[in-house]
Amino acid sequence: MNLRGERVLLRPLTAQDIPQLTAIQQQPGVARWWGEPEDGAYEEKLDGTEGVAAFAIEIDGEVVGLIQYHEEDDPMYRHAGIDLFLSEAAQGRGLGTDAVRTMARHLVEDRGHHRLVIDPAADNVAAIRTYEKAGFKQVGVMRRYERLPGGEWHDGLLMDLLSDELDEGAGG
Repeated sequence: MNLRGERVLLRPLTAQDIPQLTAIQQQPGVARWWGEPEDGAYEEKLDGTEGVAAFAIEIDGEVVGLIQYHEEDDPMYRHAGIDLFLSEAAQGRGLGTDAVRTMARHLVEDRGHHRLVIDPAADNVAAIRTYEKAGFKQVGVMRRYERLPGGEWHDGLLMDLLSDELDEGAGG
């Protein structure tokens, strides 16, 4: 299922996307947060063995990034989480906010989630600003949450969006 935002198209990942996404993930401004792509990582996203639904982010027919979601289906804790990256050239243009809003709408309206989470590095100011514009709110800092590509631990920021807050970030 393709998902259309104001400017972006989110479409299911294909094998043809792997070389472009690999090149994007190797860009310093992306690899800083995501690390270098691991062998076979995108193939796992294609066949669903990683437990995520992955989409290419397109603008004007060009793949500029990846957005994915995972779902917790335990009825007591049901929610979905989102992750994404954009090429360096696509950053700072509002495309990330559009992609997150589009995916959030799909997860709430089509997948029936009442709560969404996203967890950028606590010092990734641009990502945090993007998610706040999409309506996400800061919940708290998760200390030494993730190991960076260089091996050091860093803090993550837990952010969430409730279904009834979905359109609150629409103006930013």
